[in-house]
Amino acid sequence: MHPHAHSHSHSEKAKVRFCYRCGGSLAEKFLPEEGKSRPACSQCGLVIYLDPKVATGTIPQKDGKVVLLKRAIEPAKGRWTFPGGYMDRGEVVSEAAIRETKEEVHLDVKITSLLNVYSYPGVEVIVVVYLAEIVGGELEPGPEAQEVKFFSPEEIPWEELAFQSTRDALRELLNLRRG
Repeated sequence: MHPHAHSHSHSEKAKVRFCYRCGGSLAEKFLPEEGKSRPACSQCGLVIYLDPKVATGTIPQKDGKVVLLKRAIEPAKGRWTFPGGYMDRGEVVSEAAIRETKEEVHLDVKITSLLNVYSYPGVEVIVVVYLAEIVGGELEPGPEAQEVKFFSPEEIPWEELAFQSTRDALRELLNLRRG
């Protein structure tokens, strides 16, 4: 799952209405030291920091080709991306990337390197992308994919890519290959 296509303000994003510490209702409070407003508890005063989500994925490679999947779910249903999704709380980033790859394209991968970490203004998802070598499994779509396919650099469907992070990661990979 790659939900990094939407942006929301702090108060819209999580729709948090109550304090997790005491249960009091939340209201926007201006914090002069930060120069902005954040949700704060009207009873105990706890300021709530709505942190970004972390998504992670791999770009599996074999014989100069990359694996992409066509998404079967929103956002960006019907568009292509690399296998990836949200991390679970307490999960190791690289292990989450390996898990998501197995779930989405049924491949076992070994991470070879960190490609990059992507974040964008107004988007509450940080995307961690690894390069990976295929070590097992059979390429086939999982429940969140309509189709899975190997693409040579010339075959990448640039106009049909799902997210900015997909485009940026694939461009960066191709630039690395060119030296």
